[in-house]
Amino acid sequence: MPKPLKAAILGGAGYGSAEMIRRLLLHPQVELCRVTELQHVGEPLSAAHPHLEGQTSLRFESTPPAEAAAGMDVVLLGLPHKVSAKVVPDLIATGVRIVDMSGDFRLSDAEAYARYYGGVHPAPALLGTFVYGLPELHRARIRAARHVASPGCFATTIELGLLPAARGGWLDGKCIEIVGITGSSGSGVAPSAGTHHPVRAVNLRTYKPLEHQHVPEILETLSGAGARDLALSFVPVSAPLSRGIFATCFVDVPEAITLDDVRGQWRRTFEGERFVRVVEKRQPEVAAVSGSNYVEVGFALGDAVHGRRTLACFSALDNLIKGGAGQAIQNMNLVLGLDEALSLEDPGPWP
Repeated sequence: MPKPLKAAILGGAGYGSAEMIRRLLLHPQVELCRVTELQHVGEPLSAAHPHLEGQTSLRFESTPPAEAAAGMDVVLLGLPHKVSAKVVPDLIATGVRIVDMSGDFRLSDAEAYARYYGGVHPAPALLGTFVYGLPELHRARIRAARHVASPGCFATTIELGLLPAARGGWLDGKCIEIVGITGSSGSGVAPSAGTHHPVRAVNLRTYKPLEHQHVPEILETLSGAGARDLALSFVPVSAPLSRGIFATCFVDVPEAITLDDVRGQWRRTFEGERFVRVVEKRQPEVAAVSGSNYVEVGFALGDAVHGRRTLACFSALDNLIKGGAGQAIQNMNLVLGLDEALSLEDPGPWP
């Protein structure tokens, strides 16, 4: 058998990194060799991730980024925004392949980054040099890339929910209204007022309405998929879930568009996509994809009113897997020339 390829994770204590570690420990062709994390230096990985007790002898290291990349085929970054951008130049200098889960290299516009991420980009010259890691849109480019920016969780959900409409020309010149409902794990490991269980468990509330940081990412991606002169009005909602995102996007379409037109457009767009399920006899639901790398997409078409119809586009995924670490592993597989589904095809639990 060929020797396994080698991977390191920088920033290993978060929920997303927990999923990357779990998937890599199961991976048949990639060996996880190193995990760095300053908060737990010298401790076993189970110190941050109890479910990994007894699963690996690896311990958290404080190795500098360039040294951590030595001998590795790929480095996966589980670092926060702005921190990731500070270590990437040193990593690029080593020649290692990079898959970054932060938002630091998803955008090509420095002004948009400053507005939505609250500060000047630490490495603006590198904006636009990473391939945006949505395999359903950029698979060939990802395979040829050395540096990939894995998409955000809301962005993945909404982009896949609207991709068929973008390719059909149904988003041109439109302002799309979107409501996205998300679980608490999307806020990260550190507890906050928004993730405190006694409040979160009995509550629904919006946050960052009309100014969420994934908006420019979604606009860039859908524009690249063919949508012209597009605008978004996006309202995220915090829900009493630990995992999962459900998005509803409202698109105004001409009266002449039929349900068969919509059904055909969705089927054509996702034909052959292993991790996208177009559901028609029911609607997408979080429990059907939670714990897995799958996304469910669906639609409903309203009656004609004043010569127009409302097309509701639904999408659901696990924010930590297809919306985060699972997609990072999918991108890793692609840049390493492997089957993109390796370690990702388990369907997840039900319910």
